[in-house]
Amino acid sequence: MASNKDSFGRTLFVVVGLCFICSVFVSTAAVLLKPIQQENKLLDKQKYILEAAGLINTKEGKIEKVQVLEMYNKYVEARLVNLKSGDWVEDSDSKKADTFDTEKAARTKATSFVPQNDIASVKRVANEAVVYLVRDDNQQLQTVIIPVKGYGLWSTMFAFLAVEPDLNTIRSLVYYSFTGSGETPGLGGEVQNPQWIAKWNGKKLYNDKGELAISVTKNPVVAASPHGVDALSGATLTGNGVQNSLNFWLGEEGFARFIEKARNGGLG
Repeated sequence: MASNKDSFGRTLFVVVGLCFICSVFVSTAAVLLKPIQQENKLLDKQKYILEAAGLINTKEGKIEKVQVLEMYNKYVEARLVNLKSGDWVEDSDSKKADTFDTEKAARTKATSFVPQNDIASVKRVANEAVVYLVRDDNQQLQTVIIPVKGYGLWSTMFAFLAVEPDLNTIRSLVYYSFTGSGETPGLGGEVQNPQWIAKWNGKKLYNDKGELAISVTKNPVVAASPHGVDALSGATLTGNGVQNSLNFWLGEEGFARFIEKARNGGLG
């Protein structure tokens, strides 16, 4: 009697075989593509660092990879900071700082801590963070860029805060990445609008007493002051997220010790 070629066992064997082949293919592709993905992710971040420093404008069109790399390597130095002490990490060079995975470090208990006043909803903070020093053709320091993040309405929002060497005068606040679907287009998503970004230029982080005073506000009088920025219309929770992010990362569990030392000549 002829065997049944359409038996359940034969069908199962074919299905399992196909699944195995597909899994091998997908795994191999993932391994081979991972270095390229990491390179593209780093390149994208470098592009936004250059934008925060005012060296390029990503809204004007596509910028070639070679241009980004050339400008970044010429003008930007990445350095690791110990948040608890405010000092540079001594055994770190620019290449190590550039590839330092802050998010991975924040997820690891041995290299992070749980903040006591988590107003930005970051959950954990890496012990070390990356700061970017931007210099001109004469190697004179022009801009210090500090990474900040915090929860808005729908997502965790990642940004670069660029300040002048006085660590007080803002050059820009550039949001470059969001978790999930991001903030609502036309509302919270306007944090990426060039017109709103321009409102940060020249504003001051601290008042005459040295207290953090920068404020995202709906009050037109405060917004017109050296420490105020107009809140986004219809995006109260996103605006609160921006404010909380700045308050946290410029506070004692963020970059406060580094900023204090840097303002007293510690950027050398």
